[in-house]
Amino acid sequence: MPISVETKRIAPPKRLIYGPGPAMVDPRAYEAMSQPIVGLRDPYFLSLLSEIQSGLRMVMGTDNKKTFVVPGSGSAAMEAAVANFVLPGSKFGVFAAGHFADRLSIMGRRQGATVVRLERPWGEVFSSEEAESFIAGEKPDVVAFVQAETSTGAYQTGKNITAAAKKHGALVIADCVTSVGAMPVELDAVGIDVAYSCGQKGLSCPSGLSPISISDAAWDKLAARPSEPYTWYLDLRLLANYYEPPHAYHHTPSPPLVYAMHQGLAVIEEEGLRNRWERHRRSGQRLVEGLQKLGFQHLVKNSEDRLWHITVVAPPAGVDEAKVREALMAKYGIEVAGGLGQLAGKILRIGTMGPLASDDSVDFILEAMAASL
Repeated sequence: MPISVETKRIAPPKRLIYGPGPAMVDPRAYEAMSQPIVGLRDPYFLSLLSEIQSGLRMVMGTDNKKTFVVPGSGSAAMEAAVANFVLPGSKFGVFAAGHFADRLSIMGRRQGATVVRLERPWGEVFSSEEAESFIAGEKPDVVAFVQAETSTGAYQTGKNITAAAKKHGALVIADCVTSVGAMPVELDAVGIDVAYSCGQKGLSCPSGLSPISISDAAWDKLAARPSEPYTWYLDLRLLANYYEPPHAYHHTPSPPLVYAMHQGLAVIEEEGLRNRWERHRRSGQRLVEGLQKLGFQHLVKNSEDRLWHITVVAPPAGVDEAKVREALMAKYGIEVAGGLGQLAGKILRIGTMGPLASDDSVDFILEAMAASL
């Protein structure tokens, strides 16, 4: 007997996603995704893309003309940055103190670069003295760091690293996947050459479109690259041609994802970027204080080095983090995440992003955590 169309309908459960990403989608982004589909060169669609580019410059703190979205998750934007700017045979310096710095290292090796790493324990950040010594000694062509390390909850603006990199002529790539839309990024003020992010965290959108921004100096280096990147789909020069007249065809974009990102950025602009940062800061502080009362310990010891919107904590002695996560899902429909890599089974990662960055949302998960211990 053939299966009817009716039996193929889906009904996903409603969850409260308090994880490190994906985050809850803003209601306006949800609504936008139900609007009519238009073509990839439709004037209306191209106008939305232009407005998205302006909005991304605002949240990323840059005047970079080459600011657009890469079709894919944050890892696609990461690979685009590495594949285009890290050449075979070059030296790639990575500031490594977490899972996503390790991923940058893997991508660099796959590009045929010599990867050199400055390592610190997970949850720590790098000083200007460490950055200067490392870059002066290794003399890398490109350096990369993670501004907001999702695996540890550590935040590094990058100023310590960019100052040393500029002094020694190294290009700087920054992983801003978790910081954009929730914390200061400020590419131009920090001196970052290439930065990438994602849609599903601080921008409160679905995964699938990932911002990237490239300085004029970095773009000049890319334009002068002696060989084409190994990747075609993530070739930034080809991608950029679609965002500028005559909008040369490269790939078929997803209008619903574009609509969602447009509205996600509109919500940020209407709230005010600094107001949004402050909301996330207050909510994060409220969560940390509440978790400490329950016996949890923050992985990042220095409070100034902590992400505001992703809190990484070790549970009280004798408490199994996996059982806590299971109880939260079963009783409350709450999703939080465990650890990655060397932190697997040791910590919880709790996100309070976008719609969940509020006193009521923080109090709710604290009550649920207390009941799940």
